[in-house]
Amino acid sequence: MRIFITLFVMLWLAVMPVHGATIQPFAVILASDIDETTWSRETLSFIFQRKQNVWHNGLRIQPVNLPADNPLRRTFSLCVFGREPAAMEGYWREQYFHGVLPPHMVESEEAVTLFVGATPGAIGYVSSCPPGLRAKVVLTVGDPPNCPHHNMPCL
Repeated sequence: MRIFITLFVMLWLAVMPVHGATIQPFAVILASDIDETTWSRETLSFIFQRKQNVWHNGLRIQPVNLPADNPLRRTFSLCVFGREPAAMEGYWREQYFHGVLPPHMVESEEAVTLFVGATPGAIGYVSSCPPGLRAKVVLTVGDPPNCPHHNMPCL
């Protein structure tokens, strides 16, 4: 019985997020044709849940996500929604029946930077800012390499 309890506790500790644990830094990047100045976790949540669909200048918002199993997507979801990406699946199933599709998904951070740089109204997130980034950094969590700082605390 003692072995069972020890194994259970070890497993529980391995899968539960630790409060105060170091998170992977990231930057929220925005297409250069957008001039939004007010940012918050709530704004990002509305955008990535497709509850806010148009920028103030009238352009359609084009959010882009990494795959659900990507560690940066997990960090972004925990910071913005307070939930794992898998916990959003039910939300998206329900939204689908209302005609609302989830954000575009691309396979890599390089694809995120290309998408945001080439798509009017696009917004995404990356772990670092590559040289020649054709997008604006509007928020940072932590200290992502080569990015200007616009800090927002994580949950």
